[in-house]
Amino acid sequence: MQSDSLDKLTHAAADRGRPFRLLIVDDERYVREVFRDYCALSNAFEIDLAQDGEEAVRQVSATKYDLVTMDLVMPELSGLDALVEIKKVAPQLPVIIVTGNATEKLVREAGLMGACRVLYKPVMLEDFLHEISSALLSTREYV
Repeated sequence: MQSDSLDKLTHAAADRGRPFRLLIVDDERYVREVFRDYCALSNAFEIDLAQDGEEAVRQVSATKYDLVTMDLVMPELSGLDALVEIKKVAPQLPVIIVTGNATEKLVREAGLMGACRVLYKPVMLEDFLHEISSALLSTREYV
């Protein structure tokens, strides 16, 4: 699964003439860095990081991203509140929720607010890449 997803993304990035720009949002530095380092194994991605919802909203307001991955439970501005603000700025931007301790109610709310997928921690890196690939390649904006 990993090489197939990665091959598709690499070809899609080459076809569009630039890598996919991702924003990875998580209050745990280790999680952000593991996801970043895994994506950096390919030239299909350009990765930015944010440590909380406020920083994520600022970055999405200033930069055009192809996809955001976001933790739901974070201090200050929660992932759900950040999702609402991000969708105001970039309504078509795919947002994948990556959470380890959110309730089903919170996950349902995230879906209603515009999250396209939910991954539960601990996330297998191959699953992370597969979901990113599915979300990016299912939108026509990638070309």
